[in-house]
Amino acid sequence: MTKIVTLRDVNQQFARYLREVEAGEEFVITRNGKPVARLTPVARRRVLTPRQRAAWERIEARMREGWPLGAGKLDRDALHDREAMRREFLRKDAD
Repeated sequence: MTKIVTLRDVNQQFARYLREVEAGEEFVITRNGKPVARLTPVARRRVLTPRQRAAWERIEARMREGWPLGAGKLDRDALHDREAMRREFLRKDAD
């Protein structure tokens, strides 16, 4: 869990906070009551909450499926061929 500490405390006891960070602790540093920095371990991987994990899985599924834009298949060359794009648009519009 993230602990909130003042900048003054961190300045006065930096070695102590650094040891705690090395042990896996995370701190939000405040100045005049406002968060200004986060002190976290470098090697620690971010742990997602169940809600974040579910959102990430929905994003991955959507990326695999794609979005139904109705544009049909496009290749790189077609994207830069304005005349071909215009013809494709007019053909779809006529259907």
